[in-house]
Amino acid sequence: MQWEAVIGLELHAQLATRTKIFSGASTAYGAEANTQACAIDLGMPGMLPVLNERAVRFAVRLGLALDAEVAGRSVFARKNYFYPDLPKGYQISQYEIPVVGTGHLDIELEDGSRKRIGVTRAHLEEDAGKSLHEGFAGMSGIDLNRAGTPLLEIVSEPELRSAKEAVAYMKKMHSLVRYLGICDGNMQEGSFRCDANVSVRPVGQLEFGTRAELKNLNSFRFVERAINFEIERQIELIENGGTVVQETRLFDPDRGETRSMRGKEEAHDYRYFPDPDLLPLEITPAFIDEVRAELPELPDAKRARFASNYGLPDYDAGVLTSSRELADYFEAVASGCGDAKLAANWVMGEFSGALNKAGLDIIDSPVDAESLAGLLRRIVDETISGKIAKEVFEAMWQGEGDADAVIADRGLEQVTDSAAIEAMVDEAIAANPQQLEQYRAGKTKLMGFFVGQVMKASGGKANPQQVNEILRQRLDG
Repeated sequence: MQWEAVIGLELHAQLATRTKIFSGASTAYGAEANTQACAIDLGMPGMLPVLNERAVRFAVRLGLALDAEVAGRSVFARKNYFYPDLPKGYQISQYEIPVVGTGHLDIELEDGSRKRIGVTRAHLEEDAGKSLHEGFAGMSGIDLNRAGTPLLEIVSEPELRSAKEAVAYMKKMHSLVRYLGICDGNMQEGSFRCDANVSVRPVGQLEFGTRAELKNLNSFRFVERAINFEIERQIELIENGGTVVQETRLFDPDRGETRSMRGKEEAHDYRYFPDPDLLPLEITPAFIDEVRAELPELPDAKRARFASNYGLPDYDAGVLTSSRELADYFEAVASGCGDAKLAANWVMGEFSGALNKAGLDIIDSPVDAESLAGLLRRIVDETISGKIAKEVFEAMWQGEGDADAVIADRGLEQVTDSAAIEAMVDEAIAANPQQLEQYRAGKTKLMGFFVGQVMKASGGKANPQQVNEILRQRLDG
């Protein structure tokens, strides 16, 4: 029997506000445990929540970017459950009427096609605290600094059919929230995390199978591995006569498997009811228009513009718009050097490779866009060759100065004097009569050998185009 996976994702994006969603406590990451939890976050008696307007603004920003419905009126509810890191005994969330309704997100598949994934809703809620298990012999510690941090939970339709599609959707949403400036997307710090609902069904069957929820996946790699394992687990279980149980499961990255955590709760288990301390949230058309005016150019629009205005292949445009920072960097380099294709090749190649090797974010790069543009200008005006430029770039990366300073200090300026190059060509041909005879007998691949000899003699400084032209004249003459 052939099986089909049915996957829906719940993405939790911590909103990049300075204070919490219902209190004035700081949301800064990394503070000493329990130093950023005020009386409201701790659920002390008599404390009243006050909604953070910026969190609402960020939610509307996402709704507009997803071409989604933004509710004129939405309601906060209490989601009741007991857990040590939830001091109030309930979480303030949205249930029946979320701030963002149905929308969509288009993703790119491996074969180059696009698929539209429906977004069911996005609702505002507060984050819980954090349980700490290391360093407490036989006990757990509770850090409530995170309690009350504003979250936007983004729920997809169950329209993803593979782990790779799920990762593509998650990456696209991750890029979008960063473009919008509403979430820093730091997955290691828990700013962007994922719950995946996974079920399987026979191909052709319309009815969904029983799903399992995989909780707190905080990397793209873990999402793919966890979903793939869960799909295989469910298929094997059913084919062996078993039954999939609706439950919450955790992914163990060391063992590469999911394991049962608890039975999956239904909505009625949480006893949702409207929060009596918070009035319904009313969003006016004027407020929505104000937020719409703040929207930056979105990734898909930027990608289309890069392909159109700069003449870039669709693949290059996609890579360069994968993050707002990378897109801005590329545009600055392209503007500064006047050659968009050359800029794209260098930003995607040498520059991105250096960042990855050093484990740096683009904002921490030792070579800024203006400096890289300065280097590429020297390729364009033929001061140096592309090969020499790589040496110059490495020196710039190590802090030896800008391109012009490195070229001058190391004496790397390209040799473009035709007479000098002709002399080196003649010398290379005279020194290798056997290779000359073989070339003229039809072994034309030896052109590369002669080019190498000339470039070696020039210390790599001879203009490659001139070397090839002069060599061809001499060898074919």
